[in-house]
Amino acid sequence: MEHYDAIVIGGGVIGTSIACHLARFGAKRTLLLERGQLGGGTTAQSSCILRTHYSVRENVVLAQAAMRAFDGFAGYLDDAEADCGYRRCGYLIVAPEGAAADAVRASLAIERELGIEARELDAAEARERHPLLRYDDVAVVGWEPGAGYADAYLTMTAFVRAARRAGAVVREGVEVTGLVRDAHGRVRGVETPQGAIGAGVVVSAQNIWSREVAGWAGIALPLAMSRHSVMTLEAETPYGHDLPVVKDLVSPGRIYFRSYGGRQVLVSEGNEGVDIPEPDIEQADVPLDEVVHVGEQLMHRMPAFESAGLAASWTGVYDVTPDWNPVLGPVDGVPGLHLAYGFSGHGFKLSPIVGRLVAQAALGIEPDLPLAPYALARFAEH
Repeated sequence: MEHYDAIVIGGGVIGTSIACHLARFGAKRTLLLERGQLGGGTTAQSSCILRTHYSVRENVVLAQAAMRAFDGFAGYLDDAEADCGYRRCGYLIVAPEGAAADAVRASLAIERELGIEARELDAAEARERHPLLRYDDVAVVGWEPGAGYADAYLTMTAFVRAARRAGAVVREGVEVTGLVRDAHGRVRGVETPQGAIGAGVVVSAQNIWSREVAGWAGIALPLAMSRHSVMTLEAETPYGHDLPVVKDLVSPGRIYFRSYGGRQVLVSEGNEGVDIPEPDIEQADVPLDEVVHVGEQLMHRMPAFESAGLAASWTGVYDVTPDWNPVLGPVDGVPGLHLAYGFSGHGFKLSPIVGRLVAQAALGIEPDLPLAPYALARFAEH
């Protein structure tokens, strides 16, 4: 039987980051197994927005650490060719009076306490930052100048290259079908159609397929899946790369939008999406009435796009936990197994630090940041 120091299941941006960090932390014989093609699952569907604006302090800390890695990506990976496609155009969030405005101000305060440049803009500053928006129904405008967006494919391939340079082996088209466990219940490897493969530790980064590892290990993993529609709209007025990413809490769907391709706007609703019972990354139809509904919200915020037409549309699926925060780290009662799932649409922006922390925990290294807030056991406590 083949044997590796560590096995990672799942070749998206999270799994490749974990494999990269495992190998760089000393697990030279790390094996990453992907059932299909690298990045062919939910990574390919990501909007790739980078920001630290969260209401949960621990999430702000995670995002801050991830942004540092994205900000100096080539240096972080010791690879002069590594490029994540980071565009620092800023993140602008608008909210109506009331609870939403209070929440924005509270999140900005958390960011500032942690040393992140984030503040409230007055009307004149807001128009200077983003002259295409209307602000007459807005009570608060939050601003994070260091935020922006990046490229999922470039990021993932950089993780893969760094992993291979550190000695890791990456295999596509290999499906994991179970766990190998010893007489004491410790996970010692994985089962595949090609045979068992041994490992000192196994990390599941299976995203919407995480119910599989729950069945193999005999544990409960709270997980729901929701499908979200994304579209790009194009108008005579271009939406350039330097215009900020926008989050509109005034709109019914709490839409977000950013530049796409230099002229178009990528836009989607920030609501909970449509629940689906089983993992499914096949493209679903985006009905025309949904395009109209989202387009009307965009046009309300940005009148210059009143005549915008549909350029493209696609769907993506979130792996969602009950508190919309990820599950990271070891599993009580199943030694040798570690998890990274439940990112609820935030996996890409957290991928560098999640890969680092999960790899550290898997190798018995004290993580740079505590994983206790993201332990699976938190759901058993309620």
